[in-house]
Amino acid sequence: MPPRTVMSTAAATAAVLALGVTLLAAAPQSGAAAAEPAPVTDYCQGQCDDILPPGQNGNATLVEILGNKAFGTHPAHSDDQIDRYDGLVAGHTALTDQKLTDFFNDASFGVPKDRVESVVSPRDDVTITRDKATGVPHIKGTTRYGTEFGAGYAAGQDRLWLMDLFRHIGRGQLTSFAGGALANQGLEQQFWPQAPYTEADLEAQVAYIRTHEGPRGEQAMADAQAYVDGINAYRDKSKNGRYFPGEYVLTGKIDAITNVGGIEPFELTDLISIASVVGGQFGGGGGGEVQAALSLLSAQQKYGVAEGTKVWESFRQRNDPEAVLTVHDGTAFPYAGKPDKARGTALPDAGSVTAEPLVFDRTGSAGTDRKVPVKAPANLRKAQGIYDDGVIPEGSLPGSGSGAQKRGMSNALLVSGKHTASGNPIAVFGPQTGYFAPQLMMLQELQGPGISARGVSFAGVGMYVQMGRGQDYAWSATSAGQDITDTYAVELCEPDGSAPTKDSTHYRYRGTCTAMETLERTNSWKPTVADSTAEGSYRMQVRRTHYGVVTHRATVGGKPVAYTSLRSTYGHEADSIIGFQMFNDPDLVKDAASFQRAASNIDYAFNWFYADSRTAAYYNSGMNPVRAAGVDPALPVKAERAYEWKDFDPAANTAAYTSFAEHPNSSGQDYYVSWNNKQAEGYSAAGFGLGAVHRGDLLDDRVAKLVAEGGVTRASLTRVMAEAGVTDLRGEQLLPELLKVIRSRPVADPELNGVVQQLESWRAAGSQRRENGSGSHAYAHADAVRVMDAWWPRLVEAEFRPGLGDDLYRELTAALATDESPAASHGASGAHSGSAFQYGWWGFVDKDLRKVLGQPVEGPLARTYCGGGDLGGCRDALLASLKEAAAQPATQVYPGDDTCKAGDQWCADAIVHRALGGISQKTIHWQNRPTYQQVVEFPAHR
Repeated sequence: MPPRTVMSTAAATAAVLALGVTLLAAAPQSGAAAAEPAPVTDYCQGQCDDILPPGQNGNATLVEILGNKAFGTHPAHSDDQIDRYDGLVAGHTALTDQKLTDFFNDASFGVPKDRVESVVSPRDDVTITRDKATGVPHIKGTTRYGTEFGAGYAAGQDRLWLMDLFRHIGRGQLTSFAGGALANQGLEQQFWPQAPYTEADLEAQVAYIRTHEGPRGEQAMADAQAYVDGINAYRDKSKNGRYFPGEYVLTGKIDAITNVGGIEPFELTDLISIASVVGGQFGGGGGGEVQAALSLLSAQQKYGVAEGTKVWESFRQRNDPEAVLTVHDGTAFPYAGKPDKARGTALPDAGSVTAEPLVFDRTGSAGTDRKVPVKAPANLRKAQGIYDDGVIPEGSLPGSGSGAQKRGMSNALLVSGKHTASGNPIAVFGPQTGYFAPQLMMLQELQGPGISARGVSFAGVGMYVQMGRGQDYAWSATSAGQDITDTYAVELCEPDGSAPTKDSTHYRYRGTCTAMETLERTNSWKPTVADSTAEGSYRMQVRRTHYGVVTHRATVGGKPVAYTSLRSTYGHEADSIIGFQMFNDPDLVKDAASFQRAASNIDYAFNWFYADSRTAAYYNSGMNPVRAAGVDPALPVKAERAYEWKDFDPAANTAAYTSFAEHPNSSGQDYYVSWNNKQAEGYSAAGFGLGAVHRGDLLDDRVAKLVAEGGVTRASLTRVMAEAGVTDLRGEQLLPELLKVIRSRPVADPELNGVVQQLESWRAAGSQRRENGSGSHAYAHADAVRVMDAWWPRLVEAEFRPGLGDDLYRELTAALATDESPAASHGASGAHSGSAFQYGWWGFVDKDLRKVLGQPVEGPLARTYCGGGDLGGCRDALLASLKEAAAQPATQVYPGDDTCKAGDQWCADAIVHRALGGISQKTIHWQNRPTYQQVVEFPAHR
């Protein structure tokens, strides 16, 4: 077994014994060989709730799609959770524990007999019971195989088309599958280079889990095979019964009249492919060292090497002492910090960096959005062109789209029993994964030998519940983003000994001139009813080295190099299946400590949170590589043995990883909050943006106040989450400082003074972006919100650009966007995505203004920028930018898009469930909130 975070010897022994006794169950052909499992006790006793809009059902037949387009009708259970989710905006202020189920599902185990909607048995060792309220599948198996087969079958029922989309995205074959829309081209061009694999690579990852993870690895792959078998069983039945998803007809895969055509069988390697997309969106961390180097060089060019480095480090904020922390008890977990004396750093020569080309041999409509609509049959015309803008509009997936930042998202609030009314811990938590129809995740309950859980899993990898609840505990995650990706500068060479160039395709690996491996995908498409994009094709190509995939070319000290991206989880996309398997095993997870050990088997970078009736706890997972002494992880490093990860083996991409105890972890702290903020002291930020102001402050301030008051309830913790979810971070955290600068002297211009008064009134009312009445679709303090949206990017530029200069300002804003308001079309997941205020210059503005005001600042910027440090000059710059912003009409601030008319402020913010299939959903009020969310309080324990 490679060196990685693993269970203790005692725990591992217990796990092996448990596997031997309970898990290695019936073979596929054996039906009801196992006895009926013992009844499961639900220790939550009606105090576990959850929600996942818009609805459970994510499949729609052709008739249902056409009905939706013609009449706005929806298939059963495709939209029955959206109103309750939306209703919390207006309903949270009067929320009580008794009213929680007005806005959440009852997440108790099982289905009472009078609430059963349907029961199916795809095999005689499993039943899938769906409840009347939501249609969630409650899967109960008498054998391990049957349980997992049922999970796959239910996934087929609820997400067949979505799973097919994502296996093709992971393989870089979306355009060939779903059409050549420009957004489809862009999506596969962004995701495939992050995890490019051959079929042999995917098969090797399956084999690796089987051979390197012991009995649990063997069981995991047996479970995965049963899951795939279940998907394929539903695939066959729905095709033969003609109730398969209608998108297969609209994209030309199946003929609606003759039923000729098919749906490709699913394979184990598809699960690896899907896992690479999910992990890439939500579980990565680090990278971006080339852009970091460019911004550093720009600072050094402006200020000189020493002063420029100091300025750059103050913006980089690796360990800002004012950053909000999840572990706030003073415990430090040093990782990926700045070395005292860096070794092996490989900064590019000025002006030498070029991005590695990806797309070649374009034909037809490739690189364009040219449409040639087909002549659709009359009965299909209502659905014509549903994918003309792509199956997933550009920027909708976290981490995708032009200018997108690193993925993040999700939040968690947990309070220790010492501060709750009941004496039991309370948790309100969930993943924030964007909004889609259907959702990327699906709800399910799994009960079978060695498995007992209810919650969500990403469609296509739902062998186990990934976030949810067990018999007497619940858990969830937020994206952590710590540095598990490094950039290496590989020296280029020519095999004949001639002088290399930046275009050379060989590199030096441990002294030998070695050929880069070329990986390719050739895709072609033709217009269909769903996607009118004209016929076209292209070839994608990446170069792979022992140090990862080539991303850029440059020269370092005059020598040509290729910059490569090496991610610790590359080639290990599904190894985390072991941790998820453990989460679902009631014989393994019995308390906070055993949960933390299970979480340590998750290789992706996540923050894991746990609550039972006794303890709230936290653990940060991830394959954190042990770097060579002196290596600066924030910048590119030479690809030489002296600077490699400790024990690095490129054949399997394994290395030595930091130990269990070195990962941020805690148990029993007074409270925990996470909104993708800094984990703990010393745990260095992998990129820009973890500074003095972060959206995590919206949670931390409120929960700290609740805890100080005591008597916390499920409703009160949900209320503060919901309040934070409609609050403008800039208005709450930064507007007071901006107003203090402006009000340092009277504002002489009466019209401008009126604008300032509007901002003051908005701040006094809580800086919320919320309707002035339920259903009004108009914000209270609408003008103040409009002014802030127009002012923020202007004030940042007015404050910093004069001092930084054009070049350095450009490079720093390329490393960290200045703004991510709800109405912005950039950011981690694009417009209408809910998630907001994660990335921005909030902390920079805060520190700079406090310095101008003469207030104390820990970890200040190296220089003061606003007005050159002069209060009067700063005030003049802010007022000038404010006057310009106030004059901008709503039609310019909110220019409109395919959902909203120009000037519609409410709609510009609003959440749109992006249709991944043929069913559209209504637009709902903006909330900065988890997509799937649990509210839990266990009163009892095993």
